[in-house]
Amino acid sequence: MPKISSKHQVTLPVDALASAGFAVGDEVTIEAAGPDTIVVRRTARDVDAAFGVFDGLYEPGHLDRLRSEERA
Repeated sequence: MPKISSKHQVTLPVDALASAGFAVGDEVTIEAAGPDTIVVRRTARDVDAAFGVFDGLYEPGHLDRLRSEERA
């Protein structure tokens, strides 16, 4: 029977995780859903937001200039 540790940690049973379709490395959100209920959900990855991480890192045309230098 899992218990809450002194560090507020809980080890989830492997069978329960497998039944819910969770895998090692999944990112999750955890929230209270009322008294005596905590919900663990897999976090959907926002691929579009991830692509925007590098916006503004280089000035416009920088990669084109690098490519043209490689061809020269």
